[in-house]
Amino acid sequence: MTLDVLILSRIQFGLTGAFHFIFPALSIGLAWLNVIFLAKHRKTQSEDDLRLAYFWINVFSITFAMGVATGVVMVFQFGSNWGNYTNYVGNMFGAPLAAEAIIAFFLEATFMGILIWGRDKVSQSLYRVSAFLVAFGATISAFLIIAADSWMQTPAGLKLSADGSPELDEFGRPLLDNFFEMVFNPSTLPRFTHTIVGCMIAAAMLVLGISAWYLLKKKKQDFALKSMRVAIVVFLIFSVGQWVVGHWHTVQVVETQPAKLAAFEGLFETTEGAELLLFGIPNADKEETTLKIGIPKMLSFLAYTDFNAEVKGLKDFPKEDWPPLLMSFFSYRAMLGFGTFFLLMSLWGAFLMRKKKLENATAFLKIAMYTIPLGVLATEFGWMAAEIGRQPWAVFGLLRTANAVSDTVPAIQVLLSIILFLVLYVIFVGTWIFLIKNKMEAGPDAIEFEKTEGRIKA
Repeated sequence: MTLDVLILSRIQFGLTGAFHFIFPALSIGLAWLNVIFLAKHRKTQSEDDLRLAYFWINVFSITFAMGVATGVVMVFQFGSNWGNYTNYVGNMFGAPLAAEAIIAFFLEATFMGILIWGRDKVSQSLYRVSAFLVAFGATISAFLIIAADSWMQTPAGLKLSADGSPELDEFGRPLLDNFFEMVFNPSTLPRFTHTIVGCMIAAAMLVLGISAWYLLKKKKQDFALKSMRVAIVVFLIFSVGQWVVGHWHTVQVVETQPAKLAAFEGLFETTEGAELLLFGIPNADKEETTLKIGIPKMLSFLAYTDFNAEVKGLKDFPKEDWPPLLMSFFSYRAMLGFGTFFLLMSLWGAFLMRKKKLENATAFLKIAMYTIPLGVLATEFGWMAAEIGRQPWAVFGLLRTANAVSDTVPAIQVLLSIILFLVLYVIFVGTWIFLIKNKMEAGPDAIEFEKTEGRIKA
């Protein structure tokens, strides 16, 4: 069997990216929840509320550390596995990544130190400001990374020649003309917002599930109920908001990447009044989708606010430019399915909270506990849909993925590194679960502190 370095490099990047994104997805959301928990303590000045905030800050700190450890690999892969890509777009793609490291990550890391080790050394006000700046830094970090990735989806800001094609330098690389247009390309804001909302949902589900564990065990019930109420409110707001943001993002895809939308919907023929598929099995070879269950004309309406609008099908594009159909179609549907579940689950939780029945709702609590991973899985499937739907392009319309891979890395080395990374990341995830479980077993009462002269000691 011949090893294909392109396929192996794609597997490696997908594997390392999927494992890494578990932790930023949770830490970004948890960072903002920490701000909420500390704001609640500011209002009540209750020691229980302070202990509650410290507990979730500890959970966040463990998650943040794992994100740093797993993220280092991502940067080096650009140079090792994707040398042709780096050479082609490094002068553009590298700028937002450098800004992320110099500005956002350093801001985040500096105040993270205060958040972890400064409890007994700074005032409560500075401590709350530090929590906010950590959350802000994490969000800016996400923005700059997503801006770079979005540029790969919808390139902008390039210096163009008279015929509209990008001008190249003496090394055959496109030239940057407008940095602002590159960063705020057509897909940056919808993709960034979509991702951050997903992070908030993932973190809310983690807090909800851990709180449910305490309630089911009949332990720390006051702490668990306080945490759960905040989580449910956040869960509901962002679960509803995600449908609005998701629609915005879909409209952007319609305008800039119509072939991707056609792959998401298994739509082969350009159609007026196109139906929105709830289920189907697309077949690229036969160029048809079977076992279809759909809502008539709804895709046209959602895409163009016109029930009879024309939606382009895959046959309008060269077949060599089609995304991988099955993976695009089903990853997109998985994301939508999770989104539906989140909306129903958050509404159920809000109803129980309003009726003051949370602690006795065994079915809800068990579902909340066992579905903790779904928030992260939804973001993973969303990224799969976005990145697989961009194929066969590394940079849409400019550089094919097949031309982006390094020429000099042997396939066997990539295979061995995949095995090594898989082992390491399983250890990382297992360690994270072990440490979080230890924090859960110890509970908030394990956190001791005293408050004197406006300072916090823990």
